Formats: sequence, C-alpha cells, structure tokens
Amino acid sequence: MREYERKGLLERVDREAATIGVDIPEEIDVQGESIELRSFVFEIGRRDTIPPGERERVDRAKRTLRRERLERLEPIEENTVDYERGEELAASIIGIDRALEALEGLDAPDPETEARRQETADRKRWMRFLRQALGHDEVSGSRSGL
Repeated sequence: MREYERKGLLERVDREAATIGVDIPEEIDVQGESIELRSFVFEIGRRDTIPPGERERVDRAKRTLRRERLERLEPIEENTVDYERGEELAASIIGIDRALEALEGLDAPDPETEARRQETADRKRWMRFLRQALGHDEVSGSRSGL
C-alpha cells in the first residue's frame, strides 16, 4: 500500500464523524469467536437501566471491542497489508467504533431525564437561597417551612 493510501485510511478511522450513518455490524469475529454485535447492542440498549449483572457484561464487551479495534488498526499503521485489506479493516474499525459509541451512550441519561434532574436541582438551590435570604435557615436548621 502506498503511504498516502495508508495515511488516508488512518485519517478515515480517526475522523470524529466517521461513524455517522454507519450501521453496527451484524456479526464480528473476535479472536476466532463470532459475536452477534448488533443484537447485543440493541438488546442492552432497549432497557431503561442496565442491571448490575449486565453492567459487567457490557464493560467486558467494551474492553473486548477496544482491544479488537487496536488489533485491526495495527496492520494499517505498520503498513503490513495491501490497500484492499486495509479498506476492509478500516470499515470494520468504523463499525466497531459505532458499536462502542452506542454502548458508551448507555451510561448517559436521556435528555429529558437530565433536564428534569437539572430542573429539580435548580429548584432546590433556589429554595435554599430564599430560605437563607429571608432568614428562615439557621445553622441548626429551618425555623419555619417555606
């Protein structure tokens, strides 16, 4: 593979927007074992919260995917594959990145939940401020309810 081709592939897999419009791969081979990646990500993503037992499974999957990403990136970085194989590896890396983004996104609350949490916290801060400003909040606690 020519140097400019190698650099192009590396730039493609490192681009921030590389995963936009990319589907999570249906299946992926990791160290000789076939994993149904898309169904795993969608199964986990359908739940409102991840149960403690599943949390370890998700964390293990993320570690495995990160390790596999590095292993697929190495031949491109070291220029030990031809351009056609490099293209295949780059496409698979971007698919892995898409799955990782989906799994990482499970840790973030949805925008509505986050907005409600922020609104509740703002309301509590405002009430605390009003109590202090009106002299209803002493060191030992509130004198009267506001």
